Amino acid sequence: MNVFKAATRLGRLSSLFTHSLSRKPGFRQNTPVFVRQLSDSLRKDIDTIVKSNDVTLFMKGTPEAPQCGFSRAVVQIFRIQGLDFSKLKTVDILQDQDLREGLKEYSSWLTFPQVYVKGEFVGGCDIMLNMHQSGELEDLLMKEKLVVNPTETTDGETKTEHQKAG
Repeated sequence: MNVFKAATRLGRLSSLFTHSLSRKPGFRQNTPVFVRQLSDSLRKDIDTIVKSNDVTLFMKGTPEAPQCGFSRAVVQIFRIQGLDFSKLKTVDILQDQDLREGLKEYSSWLTFPQVYVKGEFVGGCDIMLNMHQSGELEDLLMKEKLVVNPTETTDGETKTEHQKAG
């Protein structure tokens, strides 16, 4: 069967399942339906977590046992950057379905992990990787004094012990 015939048959089938509202004048069939997942109390709880910690990582699993490759990658990036893990709050989103769905609305970001630095949403794994590769993440962590044992260099910049050795 060629693609045109298959598409024509699908079009006929889909019209059988179309709700009567969609046939009314002025109805926009592609209008997205928004369902609110984030209650006021959950928003306050997320605000408290994000704003009371220097770095917050909403991830699948824990840093010691990540449950997805993207979460593992962000933890590894933090280790490479010399993040002071005592300043990191991690939350396993697999433990709370409401939190997982609410975070998507809170951040307007649909995937995990999600990283916040000093209360501001930074992004997910892809953004963290890009920032790591470009040096922006190092700059941010140094500026916010979130690295382990920063030391002063002769030109007034700070570097971590890991960076000095390399």
